Amino acid sequence: MSKRDEMIAKYAADLKEKLNHNADMDLLTKVTIGCGPSIYNKDSSTISAGSESELETVKNNFLIKKLGLKDSPQLMEGLHKVLDDYGKSNRNKYRAVVYYLLTKHFGKEEVYN
Repeated sequence: MSKRDEMIAKYAADLKEKLNHNADMDLLTKVTIGCGPSIYNKDSSTISAGSESELETVKNNFLIKKLGLKDSPQLMEGLHKVLDDYGKSNRNKYRAVVYYLLTKHFGKEEVYN
């Protein structure tokens, strides 16, 4: 099993454990691949939910640029909902899992087809 496959399995387990969500493995794999090498770096593989600048970066670089959404207050509302669902007390909010959840939340799965 490759390192990336191990990470994808870890993300699927995280979704099941923390959200009781059975991951769409095809979409989770594509989202993880889209994250590139950031998944292997301890700092960049997670999202700091308490950092407004990081949330702005996720909004601009992922929601607007990658998913093609228009800037609106609903983007931050959706981001905060996903982070709340993932668990405020959960210290390790994996970037690939958050991106996967945002893709599902906004119904933009076709971006990865």
